[in-house]
Amino acid sequence: MRLTENRLSIFVDGNNMFYAQQKNGWFFDPRRVLEYFKNRNNVTLVNAFWYTGLKDPQDQRGFRDALISLGYTVRTKILKEYYDDVSGRYSQKANLDIEIVVDMFNTCEQYNRVVLFSGDGDFERAIELLRSKNTHITVVSTEGMIARELRNATDCYIDLNDIREDIEKMDY
Repeated sequence: MRLTENRLSIFVDGNNMFYAQQKNGWFFDPRRVLEYFKNRNNVTLVNAFWYTGLKDPQDQRGFRDALISLGYTVRTKILKEYYDDVSGRYSQKANLDIEIVVDMFNTCEQYNRVVLFSGDGDFERAIELLRSKNTHITVVSTEGMIARELRNATDCYIDLNDIREDIEKMDY
């Protein structure tokens, strides 16, 4: 592999993207996402990671198996329940930010381009450090769900709605 070629890794913050897709009223197809980014600018896809929270170990089993068969490395964590004093409601969250950043840095010698599907501002510092290693960073999210600091730290921002026709899940 020539070092000058574009070697790409994709990182999908599944829970963050679920809410972004819900907000937009449409869902993307993980297979079409891979195809969309592979078929651009002489890119070689070296890794694709998908991170998601689970209610229990069997949760989303079929979906996770499908992701693996497409070539994604799937990382999971059991959801934790939190009580919100302000709203008086319980919510569930599986924070996988650390896992995403660890994978980004553990595999950074393999790629020179990253596509991060997340709007979470917690990734700002990791993105800054990767950019200092001459890594080109693209963040994919949607308006109203991308932190300003993350958008400012990236080389390229793509709104999900701008690539909808290329990645939307179709009912065949």
